[in-house]
Amino acid sequence: AFVLLIACANVANLVLAKTLMRRKEIAIRTALGASRLIVLRQILAETVLLSVVGGVLGLFLARFGITLIVKVLGDRIPPFMQITLDVPVLAFALSLSVVAGVLTGLIPSVRFTKADVNEALKQGQSRGASDARGGGTRRLLVVSEVALSLVLLIGAGLMIRSLWELRKVQPGFDPHNLLTMTVPLPANRFPSPAGEIHFFEDALNRIRALPGIDSAGVIDTLPLNGEGGSNQPFTIEGRPAPPMSEQPEVDVRVISPGYLRAMHIPILRGRDLTDSDIAGKPGAVLISDSLARRFWHNEDPIGKHLTLTFLPSISREVVGIVGDTKLESLDQTRPVAVIYHPLAQLTAPPREPWRSFPMSFTVRTNSDPMNSVSAVTGTIQQVAPDLPVVDVMSMKEVIAQSVSPQRFNMLLLASFAGLALILAAVGIYSVLSYTVRRRVREIGIRMALGASDSDVVRMVLTDGLKPILLGLALGLAAGLALSRVVSSLIFGVRATDPLTFAAVALLLLLVGIIATIVPAYRATRIEPVRILREE
Repeated sequence: AFVLLIACANVANLVLAKTLMRRKEIAIRTALGASRLIVLRQILAETVLLSVVGGVLGLFLARFGITLIVKVLGDRIPPFMQITLDVPVLAFALSLSVVAGVLTGLIPSVRFTKADVNEALKQGQSRGASDARGGGTRRLLVVSEVALSLVLLIGAGLMIRSLWELRKVQPGFDPHNLLTMTVPLPANRFPSPAGEIHFFEDALNRIRALPGIDSAGVIDTLPLNGEGGSNQPFTIEGRPAPPMSEQPEVDVRVISPGYLRAMHIPILRGRDLTDSDIAGKPGAVLISDSLARRFWHNEDPIGKHLTLTFLPSISREVVGIVGDTKLESLDQTRPVAVIYHPLAQLTAPPREPWRSFPMSFTVRTNSDPMNSVSAVTGTIQQVAPDLPVVDVMSMKEVIAQSVSPQRFNMLLLASFAGLALILAAVGIYSVLSYTVRRRVREIGIRMALGASDSDVVRMVLTDGLKPILLGLALGLAAGLALSRVVSSLIFGVRATDPLTFAAVALLLLLVGIIATIVPAYRATRIEPVRILREE
């Protein structure tokens, strides 16, 4: 929307300049009996035609741009986002072109159809009050372009810094040399939970025996894969049990022995799960450090027992405390309280909460994990040839995919901000160029009376920088006002970050200065003698 407004401001400037040059023609037509409506309709028809032609050209460019975006970004586009150019989009774009044409032509058209006919005819081709009024409108449009461009640049700058901060976040595990893949489990594939557990144990033992494999494990929901775990109410034995509606919920992840080692998740206290944590043995669970601090405070939870409300058959002993990890997203501000439950102790019913979840393998390799893909997937299919192996990727790819929405939003906003910057520069340049052309006589006389080139350059630069500086001030104010909206989209950086605000303001100021230099230089090329002869 901001880019569209900036483009409309540019077109409005062009229409205003063209209407200024036609003010005598409009005055003559009005004097000969043409009504305001007829003149207004002609000017609006021209601007609407121009905008529709631009809209059609824009649709062709959009089709090319979409193909380029899909080709360049590839898997960095979020999976849920479909980028297509369908009939509703075409209809909306063309309708918007018509509306933009009406809006950009309306203000200058109304202004000059209301002008005094006698005054316009007396002025002829001279520069008078109409130029002054038109100049004020043009400067106002430049102010709006600069302000809107700055707001977009601030948003893009904050998104870039946010993504940079996300890249520095420690997920709580080591993603290097880590291969992941998922095996979906049909509901009736195994006759009993024991058969399913045997499949995973057999597959893991074979994978660990492969050359170049350091460790391997499975988990029901992989961290940062866009899916949450199974939230379960639980109670702590020895404490009053609240009603189920008031019981705290915790994220339960089902893992095999070896999972923590494969992920390099540290065990802070106690022990890891082992192959002896099976059905028929005392129930064992691991808890995250945040869960221990939240519910046990200064107590030692090792050796304490808890009961999962949906799995009440056995009491489970806390045998270890592990480090917190980023489970849902890298930008989560609070650590998720987690209970890690051994897969082999889920043979007793009810087991339904996990039946619908596929299981993901995590395999730690000694080198590039993608070199081990064929060996690991082949080993799994040797154990169960009918089960597919999907979503094969390194953990680095999983993390990259988890931030793909933020990356895509950043690239999109940065693209719009760059386009806005170009449009603003073009707008500033066109307004100053037009102003210099309309002030040729004045500049020539000034130079004839002794004004130096530096005086002329200073005059043009001052005339150009005033609306730029005003636009920067308004843009900074708008950026501060919109900071609350942006704050929900960024991470690790304040929505009012002074460094970002200052950097993009200086960038836009630099672009504005560059856009004013060429018209200022052209002003010094005016020949005073020729101007005086023409007078």
